[in-house]
Amino acid sequence: MFRSIVVGTDGSETAGKAVAAAIDLAALSGARLELVCAYEPVPVQRLEDSGHAAPPDEQWTVNQREEVDATLAAAASKAGAAGVEHGSYAREGDPADAILDVAEELGADLIVVGNKGMTGAKRFLLASVPNKVSHHAPCSVLIIRTS
Repeated sequence: MFRSIVVGTDGSETAGKAVAAAIDLAALSGARLELVCAYEPVPVQRLEDSGHAAPPDEQWTVNQREEVDATLAAAASKAGAAGVEHGSYAREGDPADAILDVAEELGADLIVVGNKGMTGAKRFLLASVPNKVSHHAPCSVLIIRTS
């Protein structure tokens, strides 16, 4: 049914629900799960300030992806515990674009996103991740009710 499923996460509770659903679906279908997390660039000054405050042997950990790596590791741990083959992708920029790019690059069969941001007046905003993904996806999209 599905060979490759892409799901985005930012570590939030609602994203966790989408990840859990994607893990379940991947386990049922034998698909590979591709975990995506986007991040915004950290200002150089913050990196320099944080780097100087960190011990010399740990300064390499202060970077633009410090929180993203932990978020992806947590989701990967859950996928691994479920016996799901998976990959992780940290991408700089807009979350919807990151999900769409990974799905296109890998030829994914399905993208799983949560419905956060699709209720009330917000559902009309083009910046909504689930809205943008659903309108521009190169494959099918499953929107999980997370709220």
